[in-house]
Amino acid sequence: MSDQWALFEQMRKQALQWTREAAFVHALSSAAVAMAVTRACSRGELERCGCDRKIRGVSPEGFQWSGCSDNLSYGVAFSQTFVDEPEKAKGLSAGRPLMNIHNNEAGRKAILHNMQVECKCHGVSGSCELRTCWKVMPPFRRVGAVLKERFDGATEVRLTRIGSRTALLPRDPQVKPPAARDLVYMAPSPDFCHLDPDNGIPGTAGRRCNGTSRLAPDGCELVCCGPGYRAGRAEVVQRCSCKFSWCCSVRCQQCKNTVTIHTCRV
Repeated sequence: MSDQWALFEQMRKQALQWTREAAFVHALSSAAVAMAVTRACSRGELERCGCDRKIRGVSPEGFQWSGCSDNLSYGVAFSQTFVDEPEKAKGLSAGRPLMNIHNNEAGRKAILHNMQVECKCHGVSGSCELRTCWKVMPPFRRVGAVLKERFDGATEVRLTRIGSRTALLPRDPQVKPPAARDLVYMAPSPDFCHLDPDNGIPGTAGRRCNGTSRLAPDGCELVCCGPGYRAGRAEVVQRCSCKFSWCCSVRCQQCKNTVTIHTCRV
């Protein structure tokens, strides 16, 4: 958990504070904390929590709730304290804390609304006369994919005073207010294609890309943002002619190959 959180903290610092990229990083890091703690609960690694035993009885589908359901409520509560409290300490009348808290909660909602059911059959020769089921969290990759969709449809908002409180409302009055699962941001994203040291943006110059693919995410047309790319030849050392030796190791030779490398132009 510590290595994962350190990675997200590094991403959080690099992301610009008001953009949709920052919104995505906050949502993802909040979800990561909730999932890591919940998983530790289910594995019995924490003294203060365990499986979620509140899910019991017979479901409308006819199966029996049993087993060790993931205790997401504990993980969410921990994430709210660990991630949200520093934002609340800054005051809820400012735009950035409100934006971060909203996106933190959106990250946790992405887990809640994608919980899965796993089951086990009981009966003679696997006849499944009785089926017991429990709830588990979705894979983290699935949560990331959901949040990526929210990132693409994020809503630009502005701080608005309503009576004695402040709220985040869409900058465009024709846009409907964001739901709790939506991501929000307060400033447009900068141009990430060009070098901007002040904002920690490295640009795309020199970035490796795939020159043989046009539509893939690693394709040069997408990765290089338009300036084009150059192809070069490089010699790499790779393992080859590997053989299994009893017992038990794999021995390989070192082979030199010349490959084509594509990098983005300046």
